[in-house]
Amino acid sequence: MAQFLLFLYNDPTVWEKMSPETMQANSSRYYEWGKKPFVTPGYRLTPDPGKVMRANGAKPVATDGPYSETKEVLGGFYSVEAADYDEAVKLTADHPHLDFGTIEIRQVWPM
Repeated sequence: MAQFLLFLYNDPTVWEKMSPETMQANSSRYYEWGKKPFVTPGYRLTPDPGKVMRANGAKPVATDGPYSETKEVLGGFYSVEAADYDEAVKLTADHPHLDFGTIEIRQVWPM
């Protein structure tokens, strides 16, 4: 079986507009989806922009970012096992995040 990462993108203001009760109910849906047997634990990212590492000559440099020109941000990720992309798509089709944003599916290349 291959490993696939599911990158969850959304407009973070969608969550900010939810009532605490609605936010809790939706968070529970994510938690339940993450308990499926083909899923390894998922992670939500903090809202800070993080750091970007780049080589600057021979010395690596960390800067604030990433700052993209988009309304969608990477909010978290899951890892799933599937035979191929077709199966990964089928396994992801009922993910609750699709109600709020997009999911990018990428195969992991074993190192």
